[in-house]
Formats: sequence, structure tokens, C-alpha cells
Amino acid sequence: MPWKEKTVAMSREEFVTRALAEEASLSALCREYGISRPTGYKWLGRHEREEGFRDQSRAPKTHPNKTPLKIEEWIVDYRKERPAIGAVKIKRILETQKGVPLPCARTVNAILKRNGLITTEASRAAAPLQRFEKASPNEMWQADFKGHFTMKGGQRCHPLNILDDHSRFNLCADALNGETFEAVRPSMLRLFEAYGLPFSFLCDNGNPWGVNHITGYSRFEVWLMDLGILTLHGRPRHPQTQGKEERFNQTMTKELLRHTEIENFPHAQKVFDAYRQFYNHERPHHALNLDVPAYHYQPSSRRLPEKIEAWEYPQGYHTRRVRNKGEISYRGESYYLSTAFRGKTIAIRPSYIPGCISLFYRQFRIGRIDVDKKAFTLKRAYLIDGDPRLQNRTEV
Repeated sequence: MPWKEKTVAMSREEFVTRALAEEASLSALCREYGISRPTGYKWLGRHEREEGFRDQSRAPKTHPNKTPLKIEEWIVDYRKERPAIGAVKIKRILETQKGVPLPCARTVNAILKRNGLITTEASRAAAPLQRFEKASPNEMWQADFKGHFTMKGGQRCHPLNILDDHSRFNLCADALNGETFEAVRPSMLRLFEAYGLPFSFLCDNGNPWGVNHITGYSRFEVWLMDLGILTLHGRPRHPQTQGKEERFNQTMTKELLRHTEIENFPHAQKVFDAYRQFYNHERPHHALNLDVPAYHYQPSSRRLPEKIEAWEYPQGYHTRRVRNKGEISYRGESYYLSTAFRGKTIAIRPSYIPGCISLFYRQFRIGRIDVDKKAFTLKRAYLIDGDPRLQNRTEV
């Protein structure tokens, strides 16, 4: 029969049994078992209170700094309602809504983890970024289609999102049925009426914003030139140029579209409007020091004109009328500019580059022609004065 191994708890029980039987003095028993007299009295007391002889938890019996159950329920309920909102923003939103202070964001994050509402992968993905923005509202708007999707009824929805670069204020979240100039123009006019005109407008090179350099210009670009707005395009296959817009599209997908089944266009617009209200007025933004975008945005002082006035070019410019097929003539040669300019008057003057001429439309330089080679060397719109791309650069 194997020897039975004596555990610490068994030794304590044996010590107490012998002490109660008065086999020896308490001092002698303590020396035998290698414990102090206070320890001996402790185990006698544990026996009297029927607390057993195993080691007890060293955790404090009270937790004065523990998050109250009610606050933890608020945090958990809000996260379940909006699964993509993180701890920092949940803290700010609930403090604003409830009017009471919440524990620090790390504690909120721990509550989310403890309740299975955040993953390790999500924690690793939350890395800080270096951010850049324009100095004031309406210096630049960013626009993009989020990417079309099929609604419950079978129709395809094309969400158009437009942000102010400085404030991240969402100016537009429209459910459109296509990505054409005709589909976009009513949304743009509504924005111009409500918020005024931006200085510049950043978009990609797809429809309806831009076209390739061979075609020249899109109707959208020429329309914005008529309004005095500079159109900027991101480099092809370089979405980082529109980083804020790309991030908003991702955020909208995570916080709204993944959890909402869109039925039709009226339902889509209702849902988009509700999310836009939340994004602008309730949802804190890390890039804004946890302010909401609405705190940093104000409408433009440049108002939408009732009509487009004719443009008068200075002396020294020679004017040409663009033909129906988008061509102009110069010294007996025909040059294709763009059908978007058909019927409009442009101006020509010698370029600072020898052997070349520059083309202008209103306050924009729109191209350069090498007269000797009889070909365009540039088709891109630049503001004559104040173009942000020409800072610290010579004339293009």
C-alpha cells in the first residue's frame, strides 16, 4: 500500500486536532510544525468558524473602484446596438447622453472584452495614424461612391458620400440609382444651396468625375469650372489620396450596412440620413480630439450664383469657340480639346515655354499645345491664381 502524501491542509488539520486534545503546549506544537504562535491561533480560529484549512483567496473582499453594474450595462447595451463603435467613443457618447462620468477608456475596453464584444484582431488593427487636413472648412470637399450593392427588392443602390476635408463633416450620403452626371447633379445642387461652394473638389478618375487625358474633360469638371471650383483628381490606383473618404466608406460599411438590410431607395435614404445625423452630431472622431464633426464645420461664404455670368478675358488673350465635336482651331490646325466644352469660349496666349501656347477657360488654365509638334502636351485644370498644387513650384 503506497504512502499517503500529506498536504499542507492535512498538516494544518492535524495541528489543530492535537492542539485541541492538548497533547502538548501550543508553543511546543508550533515549534514542531514550524509555524509562529499567531499562525497557530489563526488556524484554531479558522477551525472554530468552520472555514476549512485550504488557502483562501487573497482578492480584496470589497472593490471600491469597480464599475457599477448599471454603467457596465450601458456600455454593453450600446456596443450591442452599434457593434463597430470603440471604447473611446462609447465613453464620450455615454457621458454626453447620461450626464455622468464613465471609467477610463481602458476600463470600457476591458468591459467589452470581458463580455465577448471585442476581438484580439480588432485590438491589433486599432493603430494610430498620422493625419493631414485643410486649415479651414470648405477648402476642399472629398467625394466618392461607396460601392454599389443590391437591395432587398433587387435594385442596385449607389451610395454617394461627400465629406469636408477639414472637419470630416459628412455633407452628403445619398442613395442614387447610378453613377452618372445626371444622377449626381441634383445632389450637388442641393449641397451648394445648403452649404455654399467649396474652393476645391477632390475625387477619383472614374465616372462621373473625370475621364482619361485623351478624352480631355468631363461635363462634371467643366460645370464646376463654371462655378469657380477647382476639380482635383487622385492618382489612378492610389486611394490614399482620398483617405478620409475611403475611411468614411469603410466606417459606414462597418457601423451601418453590415447590420442593416436595405429594402428600397426610400428606405436606403431614410437609413443613410439617420446615420449621417449620428456621424455628424453624436459620434466622436479621433482626428478631432473626440469632438463631433459638426463642432468644426460651418457653411461656405461662397454662395451658389443664380446664373453663370459670361467671362471676360484680359487683353492679350485670343478667344476661340469650341466646336460641337470638341475641337478648336489655331493657325489652320485643328486640336481636340473635349466635347464637354462644346459651344463655350476659351482663350489662348503664348506659354512661357517656347513654341507652346496655353489654353484658358474662365480663371483656369486647361491645357498646353506644342505648336511645332501640333499636339497637346497638357490637359489638366489649374487655377491661374492660388492653385494649391503650385505652392513652391513654377508655372505649369
